[in-house]
Amino acid sequence: MNRRTLLKFAAVPAAAATGLFGWMAAARSTNRYYQGPVSDHFDGVRFFLPGQPQDKGLVELARWQLGGGRKDWPERFPSPFRDTPPASVLDLRVSLIGHASFLIQVAGLNILTDPVFAERASPVSFAGPKRVNPPGIAFDDLPPIHAVLITHNHYDHLDLDAIGRLWARHKPKLVAPLGNDAIIRAEHPGIPVETRDWGGSVDLGGGVTAHLEPAYHWSARGMNDRRMALWCAFVLTTPRGTIYHIGDTGFGDGKIFHAVRERFGKPRLANLPIGAYEPRWFMAPQHMNPDDAVKAFAILEPDQALGHHWGTFRLTNEGVDEPPQELATALQAAGIVPDRFRALRPGEAWSVSA
Repeated sequence: MNRRTLLKFAAVPAAAATGLFGWMAAARSTNRYYQGPVSDHFDGVRFFLPGQPQDKGLVELARWQLGGGRKDWPERFPSPFRDTPPASVLDLRVSLIGHASFLIQVAGLNILTDPVFAERASPVSFAGPKRVNPPGIAFDDLPPIHAVLITHNHYDHLDLDAIGRLWARHKPKLVAPLGNDAIIRAEHPGIPVETRDWGGSVDLGGGVTAHLEPAYHWSARGMNDRRMALWCAFVLTTPRGTIYHIGDTGFGDGKIFHAVRERFGKPRLANLPIGAYEPRWFMAPQHMNPDDAVKAFAILEPDQALGHHWGTFRLTNEGVDEPPQELATALQAAGIVPDRFRALRPGEAWSVSA
């Protein structure tokens, strides 16, 4: 790909760009990331979730991009919060770094989800969705990191530079769905990554186990690798209760939420995405809106939910502060006390004593 083509590609919002990946992937018949047996969600080349809608192509992408309705975002949307977390927490404390990047401190362990510290959610540094607020925890203010959980390989969730920096400083255990180890090792050959299929689990130590569960989403990192690496949500079973973390998902038929509730019981905490959802005809299969997130909340019945995946990278059509406004409306309509489902800003922390 020449520089002009790459610049044009990188300037497309991440959610739009990945639609282009799907169209260009059709001719590829081998998987560069993962070789494994055919299963009920892997056809030998691509992963899929039975019943999930088919990939959208160039026609739908053009319809979205040319259809208008895109709200302006400010150049900067600074958070009023800045967190300097403690070195260790015996119970449970969670802080939003930004977008889907959380620091989860539980039972003495410090766990990062989808750590992105890059200025852009993009394959290049000079174009693509740019963050409008700095990370809510500065990299140098992170406590010792014991584990990093990667939900999938989109650029707003997998920051390879951050992975390298974290490994150099903390040597954490990295956990990811099938195929993502090849992506990380291509950039950082010396970093070990433990991969699992849906239904698999990894012992993080201290009585904490990470379980990989399905999500209504997909994956792509380049021009021809759509759904060649698996994606997931995580359930953490801990001495301080169960934590359900979703990086990205649509609501779909709701079965994935019922399955988590049936297998693990009511979570103590659920981190649910509430942003990157407009226009609905394009985004609904892969991103929940606040109404969907409240429906998931009603199924899961967590003690607490934290909303994320909004207000940091402009990926879709809604305004920068629409997700928390719509969440408040959806919670009121459902009769749920607002404090039980908070839309966090970067640097904002929640703990069991909050």
